[in-house]
Amino acid sequence: MTLILGIESSCDETAAAVIADGVEIRSNVVASQVDLHRQYGGVFPEMASRQHVKAIVPVIAEAMAEAEAGWEDLDAIAVTHGPGLAGSLLVGVNVAKGLAYGRGLPLIGVNHLEAHIATNWLSVSPVHDLVSTGSDAFPLLCLIVSGGHTSLILMHDLGRYEPLGSTVDDAAGEAFDKVARLLGLEYPGGPAVQRAAKDGDPRAFSFTRARLDHDYDFSFSGLKTAVLRTVQQYDPDLVRPGDMASGEQRTARKLRPKTVADLAASFQVTVVDTLVDKTLRAAAEYGVHGVLMAGGVAANRALRETMQDALNVPLGMPPISLATDNATGVGVVGYWALQRGQTAGWDLDVVPRLQLA
Repeated sequence: MTLILGIESSCDETAAAVIADGVEIRSNVVASQVDLHRQYGGVFPEMASRQHVKAIVPVIAEAMAEAEAGWEDLDAIAVTHGPGLAGSLLVGVNVAKGLAYGRGLPLIGVNHLEAHIATNWLSVSPVHDLVSTGSDAFPLLCLIVSGGHTSLILMHDLGRYEPLGSTVDDAAGEAFDKVARLLGLEYPGGPAVQRAAKDGDPRAFSFTRARLDHDYDFSFSGLKTAVLRTVQQYDPDLVRPGDMASGEQRTARKLRPKTVADLAASFQVTVVDTLVDKTLRAAAEYGVHGVLMAGGVAANRALRETMQDALNVPLGMPPISLATDNATGVGVVGYWALQRGQTAGWDLDVVPRLQLA
């Protein structure tokens, strides 16, 4: 049996997990910072890195205890080294390097996006049987949707990726957060918009999708601005679009609950339809054997249900509890790398804009 300790600290979640043979979760511990960042309506990077420093040792200790594993039981330590916030990544990488060096264990650097995809290989994933069939499973199409990333990736094999498109501005999760704040909903925006949308009419407002030169790129900045323009019709004193990136108050105060629900539903259906439409077209063009979804927005029920109904190939997505940032996928990718003999040197560094290719 091969045990990998995975460590994740790319943004605002401090996480550690012990994974057996690349498929079994022996432990999964996540320390969330949501309450700390809620007052800012988004992640405050300096605060995030300081909180990682406080949380990471207890989180790792809890993961090892939950797995009933000693250091002598581990075969390697894997850690996210990008993409993400530089300060946050540094905490995880430096701790992982210190532990690996001190315990004489191999060190493995992991791409955060690959870790999201890899959660589909865990035995708790509904698509585990499909992806575990080896080369017969490929090619697969991966839709990664989170606060910082919206990408379509063609997966030819384990560790072999071909990017087809990505966001040119706001990622889907970022758009959810900004629109939630506009509507006076709480942070994080994804779950808040989903809850509000349940009571809304998705046909109440018609939002135009961005037209892009590249078929598989995404853009949600214009959609966010369209929601702002609509809200301003009800609340003319709302801040100007140019102020959206500032820390100033930008929450509408004159919207009726029904209007908030309708706006949330109309915004959500536009995002979901955009994601599903591009995924369907890419799946058909490349003749994939299945589609995988990963990332925090993959927890959105409307997206999961719409994608499931639209596809004519198997759909894989992690359980909702594993869609947001955690270290289980880090452990899976670490196992893959160890099997190939691909380990990192002690000069492993963070790469905030690390690409998946």
